[in-house]
Amino acid sequence: MKVLMFGWEFPPHIAGGLGTACYGMTKGLAANDVEVLFVMPSASGDEDQSAVKIINASDVPVDLTSKTVDEFLGKVQFVHIGTNMIPYVSPEDFSTIVEEERNRQVEDFRIQYGQKYKFSGKYGANLMEEVARYAMVGATIAMEHKDEFDVIHAHDWLTYLAGIAAKQLTGKPLVIHVHATSFDRSSDDNIDTRVYDLEKKGMMAADKIIAVSDLTRNICINKYGADPAKVVAVHNAVDFSGRENIQVERGVKDKIVTFLGRVTYQKGPEYFIEAAAKIIKRCDNVRFVMAGSGDMLNRCIHHVARLGISDRFHFTGFLRGADVQKMFALSDVYVMPSISEPFGISPLEAMQTYVPSIISKQSGCAEILHYALKTDFWDVDAMADDIYGLITYPALANVAARFGHDEVNAIKWVNAAAKVKQVYQSVL
Repeated sequence: MKVLMFGWEFPPHIAGGLGTACYGMTKGLAANDVEVLFVMPSASGDEDQSAVKIINASDVPVDLTSKTVDEFLGKVQFVHIGTNMIPYVSPEDFSTIVEEERNRQVEDFRIQYGQKYKFSGKYGANLMEEVARYAMVGATIAMEHKDEFDVIHAHDWLTYLAGIAAKQLTGKPLVIHVHATSFDRSSDDNIDTRVYDLEKKGMMAADKIIAVSDLTRNICINKYGADPAKVVAVHNAVDFSGRENIQVERGVKDKIVTFLGRVTYQKGPEYFIEAAAKIIKRCDNVRFVMAGSGDMLNRCIHHVARLGISDRFHFTGFLRGADVQKMFALSDVYVMPSISEPFGISPLEAMQTYVPSIISKQSGCAEILHYALKTDFWDVDAMADDIYGLITYPALANVAARFGHDEVNAIKWVNAAAKVKQVYQSVL
């Protein structure tokens, strides 16, 4: 079986969990005798292609001619989308950037026949424009390789337009993969309607929808009107191959409790801070670490200062690669208090390194992790009690660490990919 897969990122150049999940899944599919042509906006050439063939969209000449985003979207019967989506900037900067983009786009979007477009592959000011252009190039790639694949697989809203275009032009079935939704990124009354429209369009056009958890599956059905019969939950896994047991030297004897992730509304960082304040009042041998960056970072720093716990609360900024593993190696407890988490890879990474973990009941991984402690994200008293138990009672921590490690080591991509392959077979 052969698959044309559209993704936005692939290791080692990643900005979040999407690229990591694509990497693990493609390796798992290869082990299940599925060949993958993986299309990404901007490949660097140093990606691991042992289990996948990567097509760099920036190297592909376009054989469709459109002068504007709207003209192209009209050709392939897409919804209208705006061309600007700018994360993490102030309202004043947003207005300035939007005006500059409007002036630029009149001439700059034009792609002529046979011309290549150099994608950034990032999540910058012209993200929506790149999404539309990626769909244009994706359509070209699908036609060029139409005899080389049986199924189209599009990951997350960034690639749904490309997947739909490929389906319309080749007639091949489309599977979309929902790693997160607009309702996971912000509150219900504050979602980006442009992204929501693209997500819904993808779900309506897809022959099957893979959601990363039952939690996400229910959102697809209840918030987007997706047909329950075509939405399947396949939980993610973690690829632990090549990971070394990092030895670190601790500079303090205190217990260390860690939050590691984006410091954004979705991740619930302020609930972690509130729980930390309760513990620090009861214990003098514990420190808390917030590892990550995001639009709520400054607010969280001020929150810690107001609570008077700055001497026992540390901010590391964004961590990647080996530094993430070092942080886990330094930690005695890991906490993921997410308000909404489609799946959540980081608790699995923590548990694999024998770190007892506390996760919110509002996370997809809570459906499959039996040896992580679980609380509602808003229940800071219960969260504080769980933290206190793990740092105070060695027997409890040892059981959570030992059984948690064994549990996550059994959650393998090869098994998740076997379920994805079944989804492919169901649409053929």
